[in-house]
Amino acid sequence: MLTSRQKRILSAVVKEFTETAVPVGSKHLLKKYDFSLSSATIRSEMNELEDAGFLFQPHTSAGRIPTDEGYRYFVEKIMPDKELSKAEQKKLQAELLRLKAKNTRLTRTTAKLLSSLSGNLAISGVKDEFDDFGMGELLDEPEFREMDDLCRLAETLDFIDERVDKLVKNLKDNEVKIFIGKENPIKEISNCSMMVSPYRTKSGEKGILALIGPKRMKYAKNKSLINYMKKLLGGAAVIIFFIELGILN
Repeated sequence: MLTSRQKRILSAVVKEFTETAVPVGSKHLLKKYDFSLSSATIRSEMNELEDAGFLFQPHTSAGRIPTDEGYRYFVEKIMPDKELSKAEQKKLQAELLRLKAKNTRLTRTTAKLLSSLSGNLAISGVKDEFDDFGMGELLDEPEFREMDDLCRLAETLDFIDERVDKLVKNLKDNEVKIFIGKENPIKEISNCSMMVSPYRTKSGEKGILALIGPKRMKYAKNKSLINYMKKLLGGAAVIIFFIELGILN
């Protein structure tokens, strides 16, 4: 059981590492966050978190980065629920309608939007039709600059739709399942995190949404993106958007 102070420090380390991909040191936390603690106290707490398995020090002189267990604790115990702002919602609605008006395949449109807003690889599919988008963005991340990791990821994409399809068979429509690092059932990408969820279209057809990215992905934002996209694809949010535009009464 972590103390409230340890939770705040773990949360800060996750936030900083998510944004920078650079190991986080106690002096950096002291400078940026109002902990009202000494550098020595923060360092001591980080040592405790490392001993508990939530942080890892890649090099002796380096700061710490979250472990898979650290991310899991953050996602389950610390991370607040997040909703997209009204501006983000309207932007997503308008862009989806714009792409649909161009007769772009819906699964392709959905994958493109999710990828552009998350910066991760997005997968969207219904029945035998799957699309993915964002491989370039994913490969720009520092985690995937090693050739072995790049090749493994590229090979996995060739059959990723089948694997993701199997994953969501036992999930409820309102469930967003998060796999972090070694929890990933697709072992070839165990250095990634993956978020998957089923959804229902207006006609009742079952679809799949997934995001794959580095373990330092923005979990709260990505979860809110998937949940809102599911509302759009289910039709309810689009109807609200039409009403706001005065197209429907």
